[in-house]
Amino acid sequence: MTVRATQTPEYWGETFTLTADDREFLLNLFVEDEQPRTTDTLARSLIQYRAQREEAAIRRKQQSQGTLYQPKRVFQTGEQVVFPALEFAVGQVVGIRDGQNPEYDHFKVIEVEIDGARREFAAEFPYDHRLNEDAAILSPAEEVVSPDDLYKRHSGRFVPHLRRLLQATPDFVWLAGQWFPRALIADVNVGQLNIAEAVLDMNGGGPLSTAAILPEVGLPREINRSLQIFSLNHALYTDGRFDEVGPAGEVLWYLVRLEPASVLTPPDRLKYEPVDYARSVLNADLLKIERTLDDEWSDVPAPEDASEDDEEITFTLTYPHRRAGTVPLSSTTSRLFPDGRTHRIRFMFEDARSGQRWPGWVVRERRYAFGLDVWFAANDVPAGAYVQLSRGDEPGIVVVDLRGLRPRREWVRVAVLRDNRLTFDMVKRQIPCDYDDQLIVLADDTAGIDKLTAQVAERGTPLNELIEQLLPELARLSPQGNVHVKTLYAALNLVRRTPPGPLFAALAAQTTFRALGDGYFLAR
Repeated sequence: MTVRATQTPEYWGETFTLTADDREFLLNLFVEDEQPRTTDTLARSLIQYRAQREEAAIRRKQQSQGTLYQPKRVFQTGEQVVFPALEFAVGQVVGIRDGQNPEYDHFKVIEVEIDGARREFAAEFPYDHRLNEDAAILSPAEEVVSPDDLYKRHSGRFVPHLRRLLQATPDFVWLAGQWFPRALIADVNVGQLNIAEAVLDMNGGGPLSTAAILPEVGLPREINRSLQIFSLNHALYTDGRFDEVGPAGEVLWYLVRLEPASVLTPPDRLKYEPVDYARSVLNADLLKIERTLDDEWSDVPAPEDASEDDEEITFTLTYPHRRAGTVPLSSTTSRLFPDGRTHRIRFMFEDARSGQRWPGWVVRERRYAFGLDVWFAANDVPAGAYVQLSRGDEPGIVVVDLRGLRPRREWVRVAVLRDNRLTFDMVKRQIPCDYDDQLIVLADDTAGIDKLTAQVAERGTPLNELIEQLLPELARLSPQGNVHVKTLYAALNLVRRTPPGPLFAALAAQTTFRALGDGYFLAR
């Protein structure tokens, strides 16, 4: 039996390569209608093309061994005949006689010798018969999977692989989830790009869709609209003045020069340089606390009860994000924010109480969303506050609120600089909302703390040394002289951006402070 390579799973795996014939086939698809296509669409077409090409090759090979058997054909004595339904067995016609069947008029019966045995088959039989259909003569239908079914079976593996192959091929350009041949993209000149910049500028920098910009640019009318949009997208992508800021499935443009500075460059307070540390020294208590802190740089999975469909999430605001006006994009919080293929995505925040909306920006590669600086200040939100996020009634809206919005005076930690050292006092302050008692820390002298932060970075002060400075200062505030690791984490992040993992590992490895369990350490 002829084995078809296209029927095997391995054929559509990592060993699949694009031949010159494949590239020509794909190019011709675009030439026919000048329409951009998705990877899925190209994969379907290529699977069908490869399967049909293989069938044609098998047909040519089998025909070279003899005539493909079909009941309707006329055969001669001595003729070589190939029988696809018999696993492509080859036989020789050794006799011909008249057929006899009262249901049919005249037809013939040929006697064929196959592997030393003689068998009889109908010939010159023009009546309805499955083998008289050209599509059925190569193999029984149940033995060959159709191209559509091949796609269904292997698309999960083949489509991503084809995308990588196309990305490595200079012949094709990928934009906004679609492909088009580079050679067929319409030219967009500098003057037209200047017009696009002016259109965005008149609209506050954006965001605007390509379709909204297109009428003003003036591409030739003989170019179909889909190709016009693709060509303009390509020109905007390759020009540094423009930034694509749309969520998944939507292309929106913005002027880079009008984007907030904290979107283009991560705020200093959020910059974290990963360090190597031994996670094996973290016990069950510390691992559990690490998960509850939900730091965006912890790389721990979301809680088991978390769901992509969660409508509301509460996170505890830390000092770095309070100063930067940002939300940490952790494994938990990130699910509420728009996703996409671009580095920056523009969306809208909404105040849960007033309904007021303002722009927000997802900077997913740096793991934060910017846009709450003014809101934090207006509501006097402290580091340690419980901030609630929820999905808006419309796509691209994230609603923000404070939990337990009832102002009251509380004894809270306040960072104080003394002799260029960071210390802490307990001070009674007006707090507008609920908060985590172990994480709350206020800072009045932000300029002084910024200066100390710069000194720590410049000197490269080791983490162990910072712990030895801060933990005793925090212990002074407790009658028992102990400090919880969450409080130490909050204090450390005043002067050095550090996720829980490296801090906890350094604590577990030192001998200066004694572990009491449940995340508490005693200053000896």
